[in-house]
Amino acid sequence: MTTSSTPSPFAAGETSLIVKMPEAEPIVSRWRERFDPSAAYGVPAHVTILYPFLEHARIDGRVVTELRELFAAHPSFEARFGRCGRFPGILYLVPEPERRFIALTEAVVARWPEAPPYRGQFDEVIPHLTVADGDDLDAIEVEIAARLPVVARARSVSLEVFDGERWHQHAVFPLR
Repeated sequence: MTTSSTPSPFAAGETSLIVKMPEAEPIVSRWRERFDPSAAYGVPAHVTILYPFLEHARIDGRVVTELRELFAAHPSFEARFGRCGRFPGILYLVPEPERRFIALTEAVVARWPEAPPYRGQFDEVIPHLTVADGDDLDAIEVEIAARLPVVARARSVSLEVFDGERWHQHAVFPLR
Protein backbone atom coordinates (compact mmCIF):
# COMPACT_ATOMS: atom_id res chain seq x y z
CA MET A 1 0.00 0.00 0.00
CA THR A 2 1.22 3.50 -0.74
CA THR A 3 1.56 6.17 1.89
CA SER A 4 2.38 9.84 1.78
CA SER A 5 5.86 8.99 3.09
CA THR A 6 6.49 6.51 0.27
CA PRO A 7 7.74 8.29 -2.83
CA SER A 8 5.93 7.33 -6.01
CA PRO A 9 7.98 5.71 -8.76
CA PHE A 10 5.83 7.72 -11.21
CA ALA A 11 5.58 11.44 -11.97
CA ALA A 12 2.31 13.34 -12.21
CA GLY A 13 1.38 13.77 -15.86
CA GLU A 14 3.10 10.62 -17.05
CA THR A 15 1.12 8.46 -19.45
CA SER A 16 1.31 4.90 -20.65
CA LEU A 17 -0.32 2.70 -23.26
CA ILE A 18 -1.30 -0.74 -22.00
CA VAL A 19 -3.35 -3.78 -22.97
CA LYS A 20 -5.37 -4.76 -19.94
CA MET A 21 -5.53 -8.50 -19.25
CA PRO A 22 -8.43 -9.04 -16.81
CA GLU A 23 -8.37 -12.78 -17.52
CA ALA A 24 -5.04 -12.96 -15.65
CA GLU A 25 -6.31 -11.19 -12.52
CA PRO A 26 -7.53 -14.35 -10.70
CA ILE A 27 -4.03 -15.80 -10.92
CA VAL A 28 -1.82 -12.75 -10.44
CA SER A 29 -3.74 -10.17 -8.39
CA ARG A 30 -2.81 -11.64 -4.99
CA TRP A 31 0.88 -11.39 -5.85
CA ARG A 32 0.69 -8.09 -7.71
CA GLU A 33 -1.05 -6.43 -4.75
CA ARG A 34 1.85 -7.44 -2.51
CA PHE A 35 4.85 -7.31 -4.83
CA ASP A 36 4.17 -5.11 -7.88
CA PRO A 37 4.49 -1.41 -7.04
CA SER A 38 2.32 -0.37 -10.00
CA ALA A 39 -0.68 -2.30 -8.63
CA ALA A 40 -0.72 -0.08 -5.54
CA TYR A 41 -1.19 2.90 -7.86
CA GLY A 42 -4.22 1.45 -9.64
CA VAL A 43 -2.61 -0.36 -12.57
CA PRO A 44 -4.44 -3.62 -13.43
CA ALA A 45 -2.84 -6.76 -14.86
CA HIS A 46 -1.56 -5.70 -18.27
CA VAL A 47 1.05 -5.88 -20.99
CA THR A 48 2.72 -2.52 -21.56
CA ILE A 49 2.75 -1.21 -25.10
CA LEU A 50 4.63 1.99 -24.27
CA TYR A 51 5.80 3.56 -21.04
CA PRO A 52 6.23 6.42 -20.74
CA PHE A 53 4.23 7.84 -23.60
CA LEU A 54 3.78 11.61 -24.08
CA GLU A 55 3.26 13.93 -21.14
CA HIS A 56 -0.46 14.34 -20.44
CA ALA A 57 -0.31 18.05 -21.35
CA ARG A 58 0.73 17.05 -24.90
CA ILE A 59 -2.22 14.73 -25.44
CA ASP A 60 -4.81 16.68 -27.37
CA GLY A 61 -7.59 15.71 -29.76
CA ARG A 62 -5.15 15.23 -32.61
CA VAL A 63 -3.02 12.75 -30.64
CA VAL A 64 -6.13 10.84 -29.51
CA THR A 65 -7.38 10.66 -33.11
CA GLU A 66 -4.00 9.45 -34.34
CA LEU A 67 -3.84 6.79 -31.61
CA ARG A 68 -7.37 5.63 -32.46
CA GLU A 69 -6.45 5.29 -36.15
CA LEU A 70 -3.10 3.65 -35.42
CA PHE A 71 -4.57 0.95 -33.17
CA ALA A 72 -7.61 0.39 -35.42
CA ALA A 73 -5.15 -0.71 -38.11
CA HIS A 74 -4.11 -3.69 -35.93
CA PRO A 75 -6.36 -6.72 -35.41
CA SER A 76 -7.41 -7.92 -31.99
CA PHE A 77 -5.76 -11.19 -31.03
CA GLU A 78 -5.61 -13.96 -28.50
CA ALA A 79 -2.66 -14.04 -26.10
CA ARG A 80 -1.66 -17.13 -24.19
CA PHE A 81 0.33 -16.88 -20.97
CA GLY A 82 1.74 -20.38 -20.53
CA ARG A 83 4.97 -19.77 -18.67
CA CYS A 84 6.83 -17.41 -16.40
CA GLY A 85 9.88 -15.36 -17.28
CA ARG A 86 12.39 -13.35 -15.27
CA PHE A 87 14.20 -10.08 -15.43
CA PRO A 88 16.63 -9.37 -12.58
CA GLY A 89 14.36 -9.19 -9.52
CA ILE A 90 11.12 -9.39 -11.54
CA LEU A 91 8.79 -12.32 -12.19
CA TYR A 92 6.44 -12.02 -15.14
CA LEU A 93 4.12 -13.96 -17.41
CA VAL A 94 5.27 -14.40 -21.00
CA PRO A 95 2.61 -13.57 -23.61
CA GLU A 96 2.53 -15.60 -26.78
CA PRO A 97 2.60 -14.54 -29.50
CA GLU A 98 4.83 -11.73 -28.26
CA ARG A 99 5.25 -10.38 -31.80
CA ARG A 100 1.72 -8.90 -31.81
CA PHE A 101 2.53 -6.75 -28.76
CA ILE A 102 5.89 -5.74 -30.23
CA ALA A 103 4.14 -4.65 -33.45
CA LEU A 104 1.88 -2.32 -31.43
CA THR A 105 4.89 -0.82 -29.64
CA GLU A 106 6.82 -0.38 -32.88
CA ALA A 107 3.85 1.36 -34.54
CA VAL A 108 3.56 3.89 -31.71
CA VAL A 109 7.31 4.53 -31.57
CA ALA A 110 7.45 4.97 -35.35
CA ARG A 111 4.88 7.77 -35.02
CA TRP A 112 6.29 9.27 -31.78
CA PRO A 113 10.03 8.50 -31.80
CA GLU A 114 10.51 10.99 -28.97
CA ALA A 115 8.83 8.43 -26.67
CA PRO A 116 11.08 5.34 -26.73
CA PRO A 117 10.02 2.41 -24.52
CA TYR A 118 11.26 2.80 -20.94
CA ARG A 119 13.07 6.01 -21.94
CA GLY A 120 15.40 4.01 -24.18
CA GLN A 121 16.97 2.07 -21.28
CA PHE A 122 16.71 -1.30 -23.04
CA ASP A 123 17.78 -2.40 -26.50
CA GLU A 124 14.97 -4.92 -26.90
CA VAL A 125 11.22 -4.74 -26.27
CA ILE A 126 10.17 -7.80 -24.25
CA PRO A 127 6.40 -7.94 -23.74
CA HIS A 128 5.47 -9.15 -20.29
CA LEU A 129 2.81 -9.12 -17.56
CA THR A 130 4.57 -8.28 -14.29
CA VAL A 131 3.61 -10.46 -11.33
CA ALA A 132 6.14 -9.57 -8.64
CA ASP A 133 9.17 -7.44 -8.00
CA GLY A 134 11.54 -8.64 -5.29
CA ASP A 135 14.31 -10.99 -4.26
CA ASP A 136 12.65 -14.31 -3.42
CA LEU A 137 10.47 -15.09 -6.42
CA ASP A 138 10.86 -18.89 -6.61
CA ALA A 139 7.86 -19.78 -4.40
CA ILE A 140 5.63 -17.29 -6.22
CA GLU A 141 6.70 -18.73 -9.57
CA VAL A 142 5.88 -22.29 -8.46
CA GLU A 143 2.37 -21.27 -7.41
CA ILE A 144 1.72 -19.15 -10.51
CA ALA A 145 3.10 -21.76 -12.94
CA ALA A 146 0.77 -24.41 -11.51
CA ARG A 147 -2.23 -22.25 -12.50
CA LEU A 148 -1.17 -21.56 -16.08
CA PRO A 149 -2.03 -21.25 -18.88
CA VAL A 150 -4.19 -18.15 -19.02
CA VAL A 151 -5.72 -17.20 -22.34
CA ALA A 152 -6.76 -13.59 -22.86
CA ARG A 153 -8.04 -11.48 -25.72
CA ALA A 154 -6.25 -8.25 -26.64
CA ARG A 155 -9.19 -6.14 -27.79
CA SER A 156 -7.99 -2.60 -27.11
CA VAL A 157 -5.17 -0.39 -25.90
CA SER A 158 -5.77 1.89 -22.94
CA LEU A 159 -4.18 5.29 -22.49
CA GLU A 160 -3.47 5.68 -18.77
CA VAL A 161 -2.54 8.91 -16.95
CA PHE A 162 -0.86 9.26 -13.55
CA ASP A 163 -2.38 12.13 -11.54
CA GLY A 164 0.29 12.14 -8.83
CA GLU A 165 -1.49 9.53 -6.70
CA ARG A 166 -3.08 6.95 -9.03
CA TRP A 167 -3.23 5.84 -12.63
CA HIS A 168 -6.53 6.50 -14.42
CA GLN A 169 -7.84 5.45 -17.81
CA HIS A 170 -7.97 8.46 -20.12
CA ALA A 171 -9.07 6.76 -23.36
CA VAL A 172 -9.53 3.31 -24.89
CA PHE A 173 -8.58 2.49 -28.47
CA PRO A 174 -10.19 -0.64 -29.95
CA LEU A 175 -8.11 -2.96 -32.07
CA ARG A 176 -9.69 -4.05 -35.36
